[in-house]
Amino acid sequence: MTAGATMAMTSGLTRTGGRSYQSSWRVTTAKPVTYDVEFRSGLLDPDDSSLVRAGGVDAAGGRRLVVMERRIQELYGDAVSAYFDAHGVASTTCLLDTSEQAKSVASALLVVAAMDRFGISRRSEPMIAIGGGVLTDIVGFAASLYRRSTPYVRVPTTLIGMVDAAIGAKTGVNHDGKKNRLGSYHPSTTTLIDCVFLRTLDRRHISNGLAEVLKMATVADSALFDLLAEHGPRLIDEHLQPVPGSSDAGVAAEVIYRAIDGMLAELQPNLWEERLHRCVDYGHSFSPAIEMQALPDLLHGEAVAIDMAYTTILARRRGLISAAEDDRIFAVLRDLELPVWHRVCRLDLMTAALADVVRHRNGRQQMPLLDGIGRVRFVDDVTVRELHVALAELADRASLTSGQLA
Repeated sequence: MTAGATMAMTSGLTRTGGRSYQSSWRVTTAKPVTYDVEFRSGLLDPDDSSLVRAGGVDAAGGRRLVVMERRIQELYGDAVSAYFDAHGVASTTCLLDTSEQAKSVASALLVVAAMDRFGISRRSEPMIAIGGGVLTDIVGFAASLYRRSTPYVRVPTTLIGMVDAAIGAKTGVNHDGKKNRLGSYHPSTTTLIDCVFLRTLDRRHISNGLAEVLKMATVADSALFDLLAEHGPRLIDEHLQPVPGSSDAGVAAEVIYRAIDGMLAELQPNLWEERLHRCVDYGHSFSPAIEMQALPDLLHGEAVAIDMAYTTILARRRGLISAAEDDRIFAVLRDLELPVWHRVCRLDLMTAALADVVRHRNGRQQMPLLDGIGRVRFVDDVTVRELHVALAELADRASLTSGQLA
């Protein structure tokens, strides 16, 4: 699968002013951007050269700087080293502690320092990031800073990385208690997705990733929603791995494929977010504030799930979705073992989150609300009164549901 955001390669220099010596100039240029997202099964098998060829470089010999989470090093470090040894590649590993609290400029500068020590070549030695969405965001941000742009390769090992964090153009770190407040648009040259990594992912992180899958299903793919509604608990039980001999062994692959394909279809024509009407912002109006306020209780997808539950109520109360659709969405959230409430969900937090959305979206709410399952509409007139009433209902419904975070 290839996602390309390609602009015409044009340039020009316009001289303005009516005199023989110009008083101002306007420089116009454009740079094509192309990056690849590829499925690879058995990525660390020495017979597969995808990882050493990623970034368009020769697979024979050379060096690679590999940035990994400490947990990934414990699980796969030996396999990674053996893989590069088999290809005659000298690999150096940089280990990071990754959590939402550690997603900071300081962590990015640790990667920058490792790149400097390694003496990385921007032409022939793309840095390789192996880990979850926090790690790939940090590495991407560091790569965008180092010598103003250094190529890198992403190997997401979590579901949320595979379907969301590691397939777009954005990088970012948290700052001053704000989610991804510092960042850049710097996609990796290649993202390699191997679902085998999901075998060692714990149950909660599978659910966490399925929240982003559910986001795409509710806003753009009703068939994907139906798959989650029918198979959600089993997908978690089986870690989205195909079951040999099963009559529906392809469900997990289809769920992941549809989530990635839907995300890339939305991102590609608006990669730099010049258009602020983005259906993929669904679930991300209130969740940044909820997530940062609730740390370390909530994972990213769990905060997105609470946002989706909250805005589902807002949409139903406006008559945009039916009571039956509302019930289906809450049922899928429950089946995917996702929370719909956290104690930080107070009216003052929600109103502050809405105010931040307005600042972020050029003075307008431009909030995506469901317009039936599989569709969205954008609204600019959500009131504090609506937030209050919907929040009270959400609290009541959460109190009737077991297993929610208190």
